[in-house]
Parts: sequence; C-alpha cells; structure tokens
Amino acid sequence: MIKRLATCTTALALIAGAPTLALADIDVKLGVLNDRSGVYADIAGEGSVIAARMAVEDFDAAGKGLNVEVISADHQNKPDVGSNIVRQWLDQEGVTAIVDVPTSSVALAVAQIVADANKIFLASGPGSTALTREQCAPTTIHWTYDTAALANGTGKAVTDAGGKKWFFLTADYAFGHSLEENTTKVVEANGGEVVGSVNVPFPATDFSSFLLQAQGSGADVIGLANAGGDTINAIKQAAEFGVTQAGQKLAGLLIFINDVHALGPQTAQGLQLTSAFYWDTDDATRAWTERFEKERGAKPSMITAGVYSSVLHYLAAVEATGSTDGDKVAAWMKANPFEDALLGKGYVRGDGRGIHDMYLYEVKSPDESTGEWDLFKKISTIPGEEAFLPMLPECDFTKS
Repeated sequence: MIKRLATCTTALALIAGAPTLALADIDVKLGVLNDRSGVYADIAGEGSVIAARMAVEDFDAAGKGLNVEVISADHQNKPDVGSNIVRQWLDQEGVTAIVDVPTSSVALAVAQIVADANKIFLASGPGSTALTREQCAPTTIHWTYDTAALANGTGKAVTDAGGKKWFFLTADYAFGHSLEENTTKVVEANGGEVVGSVNVPFPATDFSSFLLQAQGSGADVIGLANAGGDTINAIKQAAEFGVTQAGQKLAGLLIFINDVHALGPQTAQGLQLTSAFYWDTDDATRAWTERFEKERGAKPSMITAGVYSSVLHYLAAVEATGSTDGDKVAAWMKANPFEDALLGKGYVRGDGRGIHDMYLYEVKSPDESTGEWDLFKKISTIPGEEAFLPMLPECDFTKS
C-alpha cells in the first residue's frame, strides 16, 4: 500500500509538474492586414510583416511563453475585402490581434468587427481621427499618427510661413476627408482660409484636371490630402505643370520617406512633413533600420515603425495579463506607459489614442543630402499632448 501510494504521489507530481509549462504557454496570432499590391504597398505591405516579426523576436516571445504566429493578407484598399478577411481570421483561424490596416475606410470597417470579437486592433497605418472619436471602440489602439497630428504639424507650419490661402486635392475616402477637415481647422485657427477643394477618386493616376483647378483658384498653397502613390503622382505632375515655379506651394500633408526617395531630393526638396519616426535619428534607430533593410531592401516608413512599437506593447500586455482577451489586454495597454527605440516614450489614452511626440521635418536639398536615404532634417518637435486632439469623454473606455 505504501509502495502504491508512493507511486501515485510520484505520478501526480509528474502530471502536476510537467504540463504546468505547457498550460502557461499562450497562443498569439497576429494578422497583418494591409495593401500589399497597390498605392500603399511601399509604405506598409511586407514591411509591416517584417516589423511585426522583428517585434516578436526582440520581445523574446518564445522565451516568455508566448507562441506567436504572424500571418498577412492584402485588403486591396477595399472595406468589404478587409472585413471578410478579418471575420475569417477571427472566427476560423484564431487570430488574436489585427495589425496595421492603412486605408481608413478599411480600418473603420474592421474596427467594430474586432471589438465585437473582443480582440485587439493595433492600428498603425490608418489616419482618420474617427477611429478614436465618432467610431471609437474599446479594443481599438490607434498607434502611430492621425490626421489631426499631421494638420498640427505640416498644416500649421506652412500657414505660419505665409501660406494663407489653401486649395485641397482630397482623396475621396475617409482618410482624405478627415485630413482636409483637420487641416482646414488648423489653417483657419492660424489666420488662413480655404478657397476651394476638389475630391479626387482613390486611387488616382491623372491629376492634371485637378491641378488646373488648383492653379486657377488663387491659392498660395495646394494641400495634398492623400498619401503613398497618389502623393507621388500628384507631386510629379505638379512639377510638370510648373506649379511651384509659378509661385504656388505644395503641402504634402502625409509624406513618407519612401515617397521622397521615389521622387528624389531634386523634386521633393523643401517639402515639409510630419512624422512619428525617422530612421536616422540616433544609433538605436539606425541599428534597427539596418536589420529591417536587410529583409525589406528599403528604409522603414513611419507606419512600419509603428507596427513594431505597437506589437511590442501588445505582447507585453499579453504576458502581463496571461490572456489575449481584448478587454483585459486593452485595459493593461492603457494603464501602462510604453518606451521603445523607435517611437520613444508614450502612453495610450482611455479612447485608445497612442500619445507620443511627433516631428516636423523638411526634405533636404541635393546639396545637403549625403546619401541615397539622407533625406530629412528636423525642424521641430511637437509634444504628443499638442499633436493629437483631446479625448471625447464618451470614448474614455477606462471609465465605463
């Protein structure tokens, strides 16, 4: 009997001990959803997937008991396509967090789907302020930038520099309209006025008729409320039309380093832009960029840097809570500040808006640039509390 008791005790110890580590392991599946073949592929696309994987590696997820898988899909900049992918990921494939999602119309379509599934939406790519205002959701974490931050950076700087009359070329979807609306408020608050605007189909390749309207408007500034390939095409065609030579200024309200690289400093020199990240800021950003570039073949954009930063904070939340439950993870992310090598120090508000410093840059001239990607010089820092809109009380989900 004693022998049998000892045997049972040993067996129970093995059962209780051996599986404990396995039970502690948490399965995490990140679904990176973005444009992988269209106008935003260069600024997000595979670069966001690489950044997510780098975050998993740097967090040492496996060493901390997190079994992380990263998958990806192309939403083709279509809300219905993005929504269908997200439903399948959440319902059938065990995805625990949706990552990136540039194209605000897609992001707004999937945010509520993610919230209803009680999972996390790490929104690095979209810009619409509606994600944390009109359509705020408890598990949306809007990480990297938004149209208000762009307006408070580039819009204010251009207006203060004498660009008082504005005409907008606006991408005809949620992001473009949000960017025009936010920039208009900043322009008017700083003594300027909007003399006209035109909605441009998204995506677009021919901006000639829209640029002719802008040239005939009497505006000092043509505000480009678009991004990615649309911005590149608009700036190239504006150069062909001699827009700046005729005395008007171009204001690219969302410009990425990849756009400037495609344009070249000869065409883009002097453009001012707002960003949360620049690869050549310090030793840490340069070291991270070197690793990223080996896989991507190009420098990281603000969006890909934001993916890395947001995934790090998400993994920290999963480890701390021992869960992928959206409400629990979101609460932890909002209760704890973050700090990383790319976006620096920050925190997440009750509405899910990530708060961190933004920066106003100017594109260097060919004479100032010392290399292919030496393209930006910093003009000023915009503190996070000034860059982003104040929180709406009804969107403070920490109070509910």
